[in-house]
Amino acid sequence: MRSSTSMRTGAPRPGRHRTALRTAAAALSLSTAALLAGCASADTTAQSSSGQATFKPATQKDGSQITVWTDSTRLPSVQKYQKAHPDVKMDIVTYDGGADGSTYLQSKVQLFDRTGSGWPDVVFGSPTDVTWASEPTKPGVQPFAAPLDDKLVPQNTLDGFAKGSLTPCQFNGHTYCLRNDIAQVVLWYNKSLMDKWGYQVPTTWEQYEALGKKVAKEHPGYLVGSVGDTNSHESYFWSGQCPAFDLVKPDTLRTDLQDPDCTRTAKLLDGLIDAKAVTTKGFFSQGFAKESGNKVLMAYGPSWYGQYLFKAAFNAPAKQIAAAPPLTWEGETKAATGNVGGGVWMVSSHSANLKASTDLVTWLTTSDENQASAPTYPAYTEAAQAWLKNPANSDYFANDVSEAFQQAADEVWTGWSNTKFSDATAWSSVVLPALTAGKSLTDTLPAWQKEISNEAKAHGYKVENQ
Repeated sequence: MRSSTSMRTGAPRPGRHRTALRTAAAALSLSTAALLAGCASADTTAQSSSGQATFKPATQKDGSQITVWTDSTRLPSVQKYQKAHPDVKMDIVTYDGGADGSTYLQSKVQLFDRTGSGWPDVVFGSPTDVTWASEPTKPGVQPFAAPLDDKLVPQNTLDGFAKGSLTPCQFNGHTYCLRNDIAQVVLWYNKSLMDKWGYQVPTTWEQYEALGKKVAKEHPGYLVGSVGDTNSHESYFWSGQCPAFDLVKPDTLRTDLQDPDCTRTAKLLDGLIDAKAVTTKGFFSQGFAKESGNKVLMAYGPSWYGQYLFKAAFNAPAKQIAAAPPLTWEGETKAATGNVGGGVWMVSSHSANLKASTDLVTWLTTSDENQASAPTYPAYTEAAQAWLKNPANSDYFANDVSEAFQQAADEVWTGWSNTKFSDATAWSSVVLPALTAGKSLTDTLPAWQKEISNEAKAHGYKVENQ
């Protein structure tokens, strides 16, 4: 086995979730661990327009060395596997090209496809990477990612992942990656203050709205949410089942922000923003933690908020912060929620040692030994249970977060599609500046839709706006 090497890819190209964490320096490294666990653009894919791909394995060489490309956060896990499996020859390379929005990995694979060699056997990346890795980069070559459901990973293992968590991996009727982790959205709240003030934890969006306005009147300055981060739309509009990124066909994106599911979310948030219960400043914006971190009564956000927002950035005392399941709209019986993160592992279709490569990605994503101590919530259900039993992931909270986390893991809405471009760009470039300028979300919906449409067309999609 070889020791780890490092690959410089130029200046770091942070994904949108890491960008969201440019707050206090003390929290940054922890936040990055949470997020580039989580740089997913979305949780749904459609079949590729290129049609069914044919997988032709390379000539296999049992015992041959495998090359593994990993980000720095996952590096200790890969090293742990290497130590536990000394007979597996591994060349481990750390790289910073796995962030959502980065084209580094794609560019390198295109180069390897031209030269006919150089492909790594295993890579960590974002779901956005799967959109191109499941298709040929040029005529006459096979897709980079191997279809793991084609005699590589047993179906009962694939069935063990949280409901819908593998949909970003699925193209052409095959599964091209294993999900490392998910970042299901839940309702976070300050239990100490809720109890002190006699407030009930909301279970519906309407109750959330009413409580937010009540808090604004009775305790001015306290907040029930933020829409100012680069991923805020994934917490609110994804959870609201807004068809902002809906692949109705492999090459056709529907983005209809005048859909009632979008306008109701915008209207609710506009009312809370006007009441100053929801801030347009980002939770991770410069100075927010120091100025307002102790005044966040509630936050609708991902499962990693507990450790990396409240604990690391806001320095909230232990046994104060609690989590509740996703909210429903009145009249609806089942909740839908969003997702703000979640990386993937892919095996190269060119690997000469598919057995070792597949065993590695399976162990990384499903083993209790690895995932129980992972920085963020595992996508594999049994591993997630081991993660929840780890005191490091639960003792800080004021309640048992297991119920909320497990319920939300199976309620991530699959109508927010995984596209070839990041869903954060249009929100960051159009919506956030408009909010800063005092415009409402409702009034900004048309401009947001136009920018999404323009991005989609630039990436080769046909666009439907209704």
